[in-house]
Amino acid sequence: MRPSLCLLRLSALGDVTHVVPLVRTLQRAWPGSPDRTPPLHWIIDPAGKRLLDGLEGVVFHVYDKRTGLAGMRALRAALPPEGFDVLLQMQVAFRANLLSAHVRAKRRIGYDRSRSKDLHGLFINERIPDRPGIHVLDAIGSFCEPLGLKQTEVTWDLPVPDAAREWARAQWPEDGTPVLMISPCSSHARRNWYPERHAALADHAVSRGWRVVLCGGRSELERSTADAILAAMRGPALDLVGKDTLKQLPALLERARLLVTPDSGPMHIANAMGTKVLGLHAASNPARSGPYSDRRYCVDRYDDAARKYLGKPASALKWGTKIEHDGVMDLVTVDDAMGAFERYRADHG
Repeated sequence: MRPSLCLLRLSALGDVTHVVPLVRTLQRAWPGSPDRTPPLHWIIDPAGKRLLDGLEGVVFHVYDKRTGLAGMRALRAALPPEGFDVLLQMQVAFRANLLSAHVRAKRRIGYDRSRSKDLHGLFINERIPDRPGIHVLDAIGSFCEPLGLKQTEVTWDLPVPDAAREWARAQWPEDGTPVLMISPCSSHARRNWYPERHAALADHAVSRGWRVVLCGGRSELERSTADAILAAMRGPALDLVGKDTLKQLPALLERARLLVTPDSGPMHIANAMGTKVLGLHAASNPARSGPYSDRRYCVDRYDDAARKYLGKPASALKWGTKIEHDGVMDLVTVDDAMGAFERYRADHG
């Protein structure tokens, strides 16, 4: 029988997407009847819950960071009073560490020392193996190893309702035209490419017979960025920025042939849905946080950024170092992105 398990990972959207393969690994390890497979409990943020709502075999407990300590106490009261055999504490930020103290658990598994920060070690009593130089998803996947398991298969099967797919199908005709989708904004403004460069790539795609679709959230930055891209384009584009929900986003990304985006949540959701990604990387290392399944179409200027802003090659940096400096995305040129686009076309037509 599987031990009672609680997972703690609040954000961001890309990272909660990385946790889903771990959930699938745990579920495969203990198949069978409900008495053998009690539900997994997962402490998650509101946006992550909206994205993953309906994930079978999982009971979500939502914590909103805006509720502070009062929200932590309310969470403790809402969890099973008997506690858990195991807590997988998969976030090292101090708020998450403090939140984990409100979860009763005998075994408290956290990150290895090299990834620990913000007093993480005080809130755990076991650690995952220390494997430097691996993708974030593989680091999260290794949380099953103290349980005697190994993540040898990576699958997502995100819960996408039929209604979300129907909405996505209604946005443009299924006429065989390949779709280049652009999701231009990440959660860190310095990772974002420039509207005029997105527009140049979009016009190039249109000249090759592609349909261009813009997607994004409802923030002022995302709206203004999309408006700037549309203003700079010569060709047409379908503007869906701010029009989808987090449940509809995976279905929308699934319909694209290729997604252009910086290191962002949509990058990882698209990858989970089987869509190829033209990632724009200079501020972050695609080997650590790029699209997990296929990075052939990513632009990688991370080493150039390391040499320019930190005075050393990427190989000399601590794994996971971000180079979020003003102007870092200047290093990603239009020619870089067009070259990646043409590589995709050469491979897939």
